[in-house]
Amino acid sequence: MIQTVLGKIAPEELGICSAHEHLSIDLSRVKKDPDTILDDEQGMHEELEDFYRLGGRSMVEVTNDGMGRDALVLKRLSEATGVHLITCTGFYKDPYIPDFADGWKAEQFAQHFIKEAKEGIADTSILPGVIGEVGTSKNEMKPIERELLIGAAMAGTETGLPVTTHTTLGTLGLEQVQLLTKHGLPADQIIIGHQDLNPNKDEVLAVLETGAYIAFDTIGKNNYRPDEDRADFLIDFINRGYEKQILLSADLTRKSHWKKNGGPGYGLVLETFIPKLKKSGVPESILHQFLTINPSRAFSIRERS
Repeated sequence: MIQTVLGKIAPEELGICSAHEHLSIDLSRVKKDPDTILDDEQGMHEELEDFYRLGGRSMVEVTNDGMGRDALVLKRLSEATGVHLITCTGFYKDPYIPDFADGWKAEQFAQHFIKEAKEGIADTSILPGVIGEVGTSKNEMKPIERELLIGAAMAGTETGLPVTTHTTLGTLGLEQVQLLTKHGLPADQIIIGHQDLNPNKDEVLAVLETGAYIAFDTIGKNNYRPDEDRADFLIDFINRGYEKQILLSADLTRKSHWKKNGGPGYGLVLETFIPKLKKSGVPESILHQFLTINPSRAFSIRERS
């Protein structure tokens, strides 16, 4: 089953899924930029309705505690729009980890995530469907980030929840998989984020070779990397037989990303990137794999004896 903010659903109910998004977020404590605050619930509603109009049926919302998570808002949005929303337990990376968790060791992180997974987020009774996005810095795994990832692995092993990660500019993807699997998490329970930001194909292939999922989840952010390059990598990965391990999304985090403010909106993968892949000859069956089948597997809760 897949855990949404409204309860469990069968994997086949998930539909077309955006695998790494933010609807309610506040990164301004660190970034000092009001553009990084998404707190307009009516605006979220309108953006989700547009996403649904374009064919989107579900979204994995990976805003965690320390980034502005609001599970009750997500519940109201899901009820109002019909979009399945999956919320998370977890912490992001240094320096976004909440003050109360400063200096925690892996066991403390694990206990916190397991408690939320079993009892609900705060006093809402809303259960997370994923652990994430837990991350590392650019080309560096800081000591607290290492403890955080180990804690996520421990919690994922205990609860069966998938673990989805943040890699800064795509770096350290393989190192994340190696650490998570070393601490008991199966590779196919891991989603390594932002791999479309890494221009080193060999490094991304090394992640795929482990059996983990990778997320091409910053599509449309051409200031980091042109979508044409993302498409070229994906076509090569398809040709190598890795199409069952790839997830797509856009990772919107700013007011300026919303359609109402002149941005592309949450449907940009469906509206602009999928047509680009079709034009490049990617068959419908593979696109269905990316958008529907892979998320339905990646975000299913693993049974634990």
